[in-house]
Parts: sequence; structure tokens; C-alpha cells
Amino acid sequence: MATKTAIERGDDRSAKRQEPGALAEFGGGALGKWNELTSFLRDVRAEMRKVVWPSWKEVKVTTGVVIIATFLFGLFFFLVDNIFNATIMGPHGILNKLGGGQ
Repeated sequence: MATKTAIERGDDRSAKRQEPGALAEFGGGALGKWNELTSFLRDVRAEMRKVVWPSWKEVKVTTGVVIIATFLFGLFFFLVDNIFNATIMGPHGILNKLGGGQ
């Protein structure tokens, strides 16, 4: 049981549970869940109003940057993979890839 001074100072975390009307604030049951859902959806709507959406020009520019970066990274990893493969397999592995090896 929390002491009165602990409750006044706010030191006891269980003080809320010891108050007689603490369960009244729970709002249990289906109605409580419905209230939580509507409150959540209201908050989502408020946050969506705060979003700053990019302009069409910004979307096109950043899409182009992503496409070019993807292509460049793909080319880089292709070259690195082939260099490692040639190093490990040696000249014989390269000839087999080109179709000249037996």
C-alpha cells in the first residue's frame, strides 16, 4: 500500500491502482475498444493533415535519382562479381564463360 506522502510526491507507481475509482476510468468492454479506435483514427487524420506532400516535380526528380542509383549499383556489383569470379576460377573459368573452353 502506498503511503500518503509517496502518493503526494508521485513516487509510487501503483498509487493509481489503489484508488477505489481506478477501474471506472478503464472503460472496458466493447465500448472502450470502440472509443480507443475512434480516438486513434482521429489522431491519424490529424497527423495526415500535418504531412507536407512533395510536388510532382520533386517526385519525378527523386524517382530519376533512384533509378540511376539502382542502375549504377547494379553495374558496380556485376563488375565486382565478375572480377571475383575471374580471380577465383582463373583464365580457364573465363574461357568456359565465353564458350571457348572445353
